[in-house]
Amino acid sequence: MDQKQFAMAIEQLCVEKGISREKVIETIEAALALAYKKDYGKKGQIIRVKFDEKTGGMEVSQIKIVAEENTEEEDEKLENLKIKEEKEEKEIKKKFNPEKNITIEEAKKYKKNPKIGDEIEISLPTHSDFGRIAAQTAKQVIIQKIREAEKEAVYDEYKGKEGEVFSGTVQRIEGSNVFVDIGRTAGILFPTEQIPGEHYRIGQRLKVCLLKVEEDMKNTGLIFSRTHPNMVSKLFEVEVPEIASGSVEIKSVAREPGSRAKIAVVSNEEGVDPIGSCVGQNGSRIQMIINELNNEKIDIIEWSEDPIKFIKNAMSPAKINYLEINEENKSAIVYVNPDQFSLAIGKKGQNVRLAAKLTGWKIDIMDVEKSKEKETEDKDDNKDDNEKDEDKDKKEEKKEEKKESSDKKENDG
Repeated sequence: MDQKQFAMAIEQLCVEKGISREKVIETIEAALALAYKKDYGKKGQIIRVKFDEKTGGMEVSQIKIVAEENTEEEDEKLENLKIKEEKEEKEIKKKFNPEKNITIEEAKKYKKNPKIGDEIEISLPTHSDFGRIAAQTAKQVIIQKIREAEKEAVYDEYKGKEGEVFSGTVQRIEGSNVFVDIGRTAGILFPTEQIPGEHYRIGQRLKVCLLKVEEDMKNTGLIFSRTHPNMVSKLFEVEVPEIASGSVEIKSVAREPGSRAKIAVVSNEEGVDPIGSCVGQNGSRIQMIINELNNEKIDIIEWSEDPIKFIKNAMSPAKINYLEINEENKSAIVYVNPDQFSLAIGKKGQNVRLAAKLTGWKIDIMDVEKSKEKETEDKDDNKDDNEKDEDKDKKEEKKEEKKESSDKKENDG
């Protein structure tokens, strides 16, 4: 065996798969132990191999557990005995297996003062001429364990990066599912996480948000999204240095993917314009993000601690006349002029819906003139009701007067 080439192969495997050298050596040792047992071992044996990557040699040993040897009578009892208490099985003494177990007396040959349960390592003769079946088995073990190690490494690396945005390339398309390669591994973009109306082609470069890392998935452990609000936030972090540095902060994002989004920003540093920073010179920064999101429109508004000011800003581009708020149930009635009514509501209610998501307040839109007309009508109705009540009272008074007059005449007669 060429030790230099073997060492280079291990190094290359570690770099390509992103797994540790210790894990690769552990995998090789497990494969060699299985191959050894296949050709030279016995059923039930526990074989352990220590591989020396510098020399290419290996040390083989059998592991035995110190246990008490059972008598024939005890063996018969152990075969038939099953104790159940409160629907839980109690642990009972295991049957002694000569291939797995060793008595205390025999263990003393290999270890001083052995105890029940101790591991005893017994050296075995080394062999390197494995048969074809054993070699093939070892190969399959190495492939399987390397895949498992690679999967664990991917999970450990990306588990803490949920919500981050990655640049990737469309690897393949299966039905409506799109597989995106982000360099180290590939993930899946389900139809529900794709921007409506967006079409993908193999080799296309695009940015994706890591939505979730699934450990038990067979094909891939990463689930991507292009519809999540974090997608917008992270793109702004990349394109706007002021956000990355903390001078400008994104407070909230509301989004209807592929159509429109609203983003609330605030400046944490005096003299920094939060909206201007996000838009960029001649709109260069925001245009990059719009292009990445398939021409999705983005409204940037200034966040405020004052709910009235914040709601007014969130209703942009509509101009608000005035508004009334109820802080108990976080609801607001926004009054606008007739020419701003449609703009405030937006296409299919989109503007007010996004404003409500952005602020966290329930928002109703009212036309100022219609509201005044309604108030006038209510006043007129109240006036009419009052006049009717007055007429009714007068009629009642007249009836009372007539009755009194009639009663007086009868008494005089």
